[in-house]
Amino acid sequence: MFPPKQCTFWCLVLTSLTLTTAELFTAISEVEPLLETHKRIIDDLDDYIHKEEERLNILKRHLNIYKREHQIAMEDIPNYLGNPINAFTLIKRLTSDLDHIERSIEIGTEYIKNLTVNHADVKYPTLEDLAGAAQALTRLQETYHLDVEELAEGRLNGVMYSTSMSAGDCYELGKALYNEKDYTNALAWMTVALRKYREEKQPYMFKEIDIMEYIGFSHYLMGDVKTALEWTKKMLAIDPKHVRARGNVPHYNKIIAENEEKLRKRRRGETGEDAEEEYVKPKEKLSAYAKERKVYEKLCRGEMDIPQEIAKTLTCRYLTENHPFQKLAPVKMEYMYRNPDIIMFYEVLSDEEIEYIKNMARPRFRRATVHDPKTGELVPAHYRISKSAWLKDEESALVARVSRRSARLAALSVASAEELQVVNYGIGGHYEPHFDFARGADLTT
Repeated sequence: MFPPKQCTFWCLVLTSLTLTTAELFTAISEVEPLLETHKRIIDDLDDYIHKEEERLNILKRHLNIYKREHQIAMEDIPNYLGNPINAFTLIKRLTSDLDHIERSIEIGTEYIKNLTVNHADVKYPTLEDLAGAAQALTRLQETYHLDVEELAEGRLNGVMYSTSMSAGDCYELGKALYNEKDYTNALAWMTVALRKYREEKQPYMFKEIDIMEYIGFSHYLMGDVKTALEWTKKMLAIDPKHVRARGNVPHYNKIIAENEEKLRKRRRGETGEDAEEEYVKPKEKLSAYAKERKVYEKLCRGEMDIPQEIAKTLTCRYLTENHPFQKLAPVKMEYMYRNPDIIMFYEVLSDEEIEYIKNMARPRFRRATVHDPKTGELVPAHYRISKSAWLKDEESALVARVSRRSARLAALSVASAEELQVVNYGIGGHYEPHFDFARGADLTT
């Protein structure tokens, strides 16, 4: 029995033979056209085999990547997944790549689905995860001023941290950012994808012209219509019949003409003659929040030094006061800043206590939320990427012990404090600068 694809091919061949075999033996002139049929079958079969080999080569390449990355990951899981590039490419392999693989497999697709998707212990990321991982990577890139070209090669600040990204990785990352309307970063990653695509010369489910289309339209959506037109013309040089490119050329030309007319009118109105200088949009003043965010990002990059008058007061010592028990079990402490005092305590929890708390919290993790000022509801937010769990003292003697220990270290009562919060930050996880208080009207519990 032929597989579906082969059946389709051979059914067409057999149908063709059935239609043309009527009394062919009675005249040589009737047989001659069969040579054309013969040639068509050769060409069709050759094309079919070529496409099948190409399909299998793509599958083999995916398989080799999966095997290699899985082996690397299992050698050090926390460090592997802690790398945002590795985390993104893992999610990408299990979302868009897997979709491509399943579409390319005509034989055995049902077997693959039964083997993986229907198992209760198999977990798959969603397209939302892919978008979140893409945004996380660009958030780190922007915060730490990382170079896109460096990131694509698996380097962070000159240090090799992961396997270099393929053209397919960069393309999917750019596409995810484009779908999130982050056209600036989408353009940067699509540009890298185009370079890698030309260098790798590997078969992909997408083509060079697909990357070029994203690049051109990103320029258009960012307001650079002239550059968008240039990329569209490059697309037409590859495929003169490309429908969207052919439609965009007159549209872009019209916008360019209208903009130039507006510029001429503006020049005549401002100078009384056709001046040559370009209109420069005045720079927008940064808001107070934007200024504060700049400072926050500098702190993340370690670009802000502590003033000398404060630095010289920072010390390390053992905490022995606050509670009689501290004299028997002093705790290491380090002043990180003064006024306000920021203190780091060391070796407060044992490894066993840490694992107990982690195991207790893990099944309770829920995505962290914020109060919506308009509705008062708790909602997820793009500026808070983490999952949280809350542990009550009455649930566990160990949790209660940690609360008592915290009270001794801070010399404060925890009677009115929140429950013990365990937070797990995701890929590029963060919580933007915010006030850690709530007004009475904001409280829902």
